Amino acid sequence: MPNANVLVINSGSSSLKFAVINSVNGDEIVSGLGECFGMPEATIAWKLNGIKTEEAITAADNHHANAITRIVKLIEDENLTDTIVAVGHRIVHGGEKFTKTVRIDSEVLAEIENLSDLAPLHNPAGAKGIHAAMAAFPSLPQFAVFDTAFHQTMPQKAFTGAISHELYEKYGIRRYGFHGTSHYYVSREAAKMLDKPVEQCNFITVHLGNGASVCAIKDGQSVDTSMGFTPLAGLMMGTRSGDLDPGIIEFLMKKGWTQEQVFDTLNKKSGFLGVSGITSDARGILQAMEEGHEGAKLAFQVFTYRVAKYIGSYLIPLDALDAIIFTGGIGENSLDIRREILNNLNLLGFVEDKKGNEDARFGASGIVAKSELLDALAVVIPTNEEFVIAQQSVELL
Repeated sequence: MPNANVLVINSGSSSLKFAVINSVNGDEIVSGLGECFGMPEATIAWKLNGIKTEEAITAADNHHANAITRIVKLIEDENLTDTIVAVGHRIVHGGEKFTKTVRIDSEVLAEIENLSDLAPLHNPAGAKGIHAAMAAFPSLPQFAVFDTAFHQTMPQKAFTGAISHELYEKYGIRRYGFHGTSHYYVSREAAKMLDKPVEQCNFITVHLGNGASVCAIKDGQSVDTSMGFTPLAGLMMGTRSGDLDPGIIEFLMKKGWTQEQVFDTLNKKSGFLGVSGITSDARGILQAMEEGHEGAKLAFQVFTYRVAKYIGSYLIPLDALDAIIFTGGIGENSLDIRREILNNLNLLGFVEDKKGNEDARFGASGIVAKSELLDALAVVIPTNEEFVIAQQSVELL
């Protein structure tokens, strides 16, 4: 297919990522980021042929539309218009309505907006991106790829909360899970690495970045995942707390904290940043550890311990294990964090391949450990969520 490029849009509340990707081989022709939307310093930057360009965006009341207008001009200037066959949108929450990628029409768009209660920061922004893209590319088919869709195969016992069933029936409160496109992609790539049909594979996928989650994959399908009703649950993250006693929320509010203060702290001032007191970035944590910073050392220990605990618990829904898969910015690149997680899994028999672990960084896949006890591997596979969005959009054409 000569014209197989897809414009992929990931629209956030104050930003918009984009890329033009070849849906056949995954080549990224151009990619960029618009950020600081709603503020005077809003900009859009892109990388093309190894050269980065940045421009200011005007009209703060409509930065999403203006960013897409600039993207359209960029596409036209580079003579890419006729090569693009679809626009694919990353949408965070599909609720129980969307279990796979869908073509966007007025009904789908309305449903995405209706699900805003479940993702108040993300779905309205995604809808803004769709509106702007449909106005800019009226003749191109547009598709929505949902973070939650891959996890809709979880059994009821995995997604049901131990609360009144009325809360599920009335408000849809349950475990949804996120990072679905990442867990989907790396599990398929790992199956290729093992030369085995993905439908016969059992994995524990570990997406570690500023946001982090673990997923148990049985016979190629998600059967459990660490994020929950919102992306706040599960692992400790860059600024998110992950799992904690919900009684803490009541305790703080009785101490005079407002609801906004509590959730701002749990979402933006916890995790690496909260425990270390210095940074939300794993690289900064590791550097500070080398300099003897006790808070950074504790953050490193809490994070790696919690990841290992989740990996161990996710053996429960599996009958066998083919591989633990590390991905995401931290999972792909941090040798020290992977090593400590594997050390914490010593009882499962994982023995680090030190050279393999050192080599599997900065875009390289590879085997980093083996367990003879489980007859399983630990591997690194760089994720490519944009490629998934491009592929699934074209598959529906």
